[in-house]
Amino acid sequence: MNAPANPNKALWEKGDFTRIAATMRESGEALVRKLGITKGLKVLDLGCGDGTTALPQAKLGADVVGVDIAQNLVEAGNSRAAKHGLANLKFQEGDATNLAQLPDKSFDLVVSIFGAMFAPKPNEVAKEMVRVTRPGGRIVMGNWIPNDPTLVAQILKICSNYTPPPPEGFVSPMTWGVESNVVERFAGAGVPAEKISFTRETFIFNFPGTPSAFVDEFRKYYGPTMNAFEAAENKGQAAQLQKELEELFNSQNDRRDTTSIPATFLHVTVTV
Repeated sequence: MNAPANPNKALWEKGDFTRIAATMRESGEALVRKLGITKGLKVLDLGCGDGTTALPQAKLGADVVGVDIAQNLVEAGNSRAAKHGLANLKFQEGDATNLAQLPDKSFDLVVSIFGAMFAPKPNEVAKEMVRVTRPGGRIVMGNWIPNDPTLVAQILKICSNYTPPPPEGFVSPMTWGVESNVVERFAGAGVPAEKISFTRETFIFNFPGTPSAFVDEFRKYYGPTMNAFEAAENKGQAAQLQKELEELFNSQNDRRDTTSIPATFLHVTVTV
């Protein structure tokens, strides 16, 4: 019997997340530069999308495996790796809750920036990340923070007002942005609290057009926002949702002619 499919597969294959990822490249590279990547380091980038952090890791000489639930993003990642001539980077499909294709203790560093947080079964995700990390290795997560006043938390909060309630047993991805939850989940995977540290950092979305045009990118290409607009259209509320998001994007934009919006996230470092 095949295991039931991760429900997130359809969500992240919807639209084209590469359009949003393109606005995240500079911050992805800046984050990677702080990770102490060295030549030959074995890295797993989990929930990697099309490689916003995986490509910079490979460019610094690491041997990188990118794993994502969405086939279209895996294909886009492999295309980007080939375009940049990175033979030390490969992307493959996989589920963060069950990394059966990856052996125990096979990575020096596991990175998941706004990736694994969206997988169901967070306790299983923590166990799998710990399992594939060698003793003395590190896990680094970037997780959005619930009720944070900055961009992404507010997009998801606004959209949740228009979508149907989640199914019974659903665990919000945003719970990964709460330190006590992170400690509890890794404790279940055998990691003591003193081996987990937290900082709050900023990711910046840079888009060449206006904030309103950036909202349209989210409406057309970002799965959670696409679902919210579909639900809003069914209730005759799409214009209201568009207005709320445009007000959010405009209020948080730091530029005049283009769009640059900061978003705060929880940076988690776990020593295995």
